[in-house]
Amino acid sequence: MFRISGFGFRIFTVTHPALEHLDSLSMRGIKLGLEPIREVLARLGHPERSCPRVLIAGTNGKGSTAAMLSSIFRAAGVRAGLHTSPHLVDVTERVRVGDADVSRRRLGDALEEVFAAAARPPEVPVTYFEAVTAAAERIFAGEECRAAVVEVGLGGRLDATNACEPVLSAVTSIDFDHTADLGSTLAAIAREKAGVFRAGRPALSAASAPEARRVLAAEAERVGAEFIDVPEATRVSARRETGFGQAFTLETPETRYAIETPLRGAHQASNVAVAVAAAERLRPLFPELSAEAIGRGVAAVRWPGRLERFRVEGRTVWLDGCHNPEGARSLAAFLAGRRTPYDLLFGVMGDKDAAAIAAPLFPAAQRIVLVAPEGERAFPVDALAQRLGPLAARAERCASPSEGLERLLRRGDAEIVVAGSLFLAGEVRPRLLGRDAAGRAIA
Repeated sequence: MFRISGFGFRIFTVTHPALEHLDSLSMRGIKLGLEPIREVLARLGHPERSCPRVLIAGTNGKGSTAAMLSSIFRAAGVRAGLHTSPHLVDVTERVRVGDADVSRRRLGDALEEVFAAAARPPEVPVTYFEAVTAAAERIFAGEECRAAVVEVGLGGRLDATNACEPVLSAVTSIDFDHTADLGSTLAAIAREKAGVFRAGRPALSAASAPEARRVLAAEAERVGAEFIDVPEATRVSARRETGFGQAFTLETPETRYAIETPLRGAHQASNVAVAVAAAERLRPLFPELSAEAIGRGVAAVRWPGRLERFRVEGRTVWLDGCHNPEGARSLAAFLAGRRTPYDLLFGVMGDKDAAAIAAPLFPAAQRIVLVAPEGERAFPVDALAQRLGPLAARAERCASPSEGLERLLRRGDAEIVVAGSLFLAGEVRPRLLGRDAAGRAIA
């Protein structure tokens, strides 16, 4: 069938009923707990045991870090799977083997197996995320992957991805997000995310808040994991933004790397450090993970929608899926470093702290246009303006992201920043790709 968005046609050939059934599960929402996923994986023959798994948790940066580690495996010639969430445009983005997203047919086939296993008596009701997690594990086993890198969805301790037994775990950052589920303090959030640590296994952390670092270290000691504080063990220097992305020197206890990566921003340098530290710790299992392969993998990473640059009608447009205060602060720091005027297209989900996300970005923006991404969870524009209060005093309102983007493109010559939600990024990105004269995002 054809799905039509406000930005033009997105053509997905839906040939598998399991994909349509998956869409229907979104109404079940989020359900934390390991019992359902463990039972379904057992019925599938424990595909999560097919090869070594690496778990990456954190408030921000976990997806970027997972994508980098997957790219390092690929550069080293190791066939690896990658499971991330959420997707920007199509659900197949959540499962990669090598550098390729799985096909809709392949994902549908795996989901059909998952649903059949869950339907056997006694039936196990699964959520959207649990179904995709189980399908990813089934695909990795079927594709004979030698390794799999898995991004944790929500928290860690009770997230469905934690049903595997990782050979290495990492927590990239700790900040306030999903506080209703994870707790209202950094210590509580850190404790939930530390649930991915395992006895006798490396447990990496890049958390900057002292309170969070103390909890992560204590939890690692409690379970018998080998705690590695990546900022203490590594050093980033000579960082500079480039036309390609950024470059810097990374020193670890083992090697001095001249890093180049397409992922922009100082926060991504921290994520690179975690991915490199993880790769070094995985060498006993994968001797192919040489320093050369690590450098090539970091340079070749593909991770759309995160400080992604487009050229549209002579204007620079930055697309960033920041969706919490820490992400907004990182984006604001990047923009401040550029010292270039920008207009802002902004929309968030209704369960987010909209004011905390807006606060770092609004003061420096020349023009602000508020929009609502598609979906029932999105903050309606009028309600968003009311929630933002004085922050939104000079903001304009548009009925759709398409209209808002067009309004900003019609007037002015400042750069345009699209931010506030991964859902907004996913909705706008196909439109930006269509606008790009080269038909793709430029470096």
